[in-house]
Amino acid sequence: MEIVGNWFAACKVEDALENGGVCVKAGNEQVALFYFKRRNEWYATQNECPHKKQMALSRGMIGTTNDEPKVACPFHKKTFSLSTGECLSGDECAIRTYPVKVENGLVYIGINKEQINDATMSQ
Repeated sequence: MEIVGNWFAACKVEDALENGGVCVKAGNEQVALFYFKRRNEWYATQNECPHKKQMALSRGMIGTTNDEPKVACPFHKKTFSLSTGECLSGDECAIRTYPVKVENGLVYIGINKEQINDATMSQ
């Protein structure tokens, strides 16, 4: 895993699923990475669904509600904003979101210093 500043190279662009998600590891953190091809947008969130604490969001279905990009947990159908992490199903739970950028054919996810230290130690 290549770490540059607060960014780590998660995968090559061609390794990501179109209109779906993949799970990547950043140290001890599982991150769900989504490529919303119809919008040509990338999103990253925690992979753990806060409802039942299952690592499943990367396998969820993506779509929109009132032009808000969202992911639905594949088990419980709770939906979360891919932009803000807010639960769109009316619950008070939320998920962490991370910035994403694409450069030179690589997809980078922004992580904080503690996660970078964990990622470096787990290599």
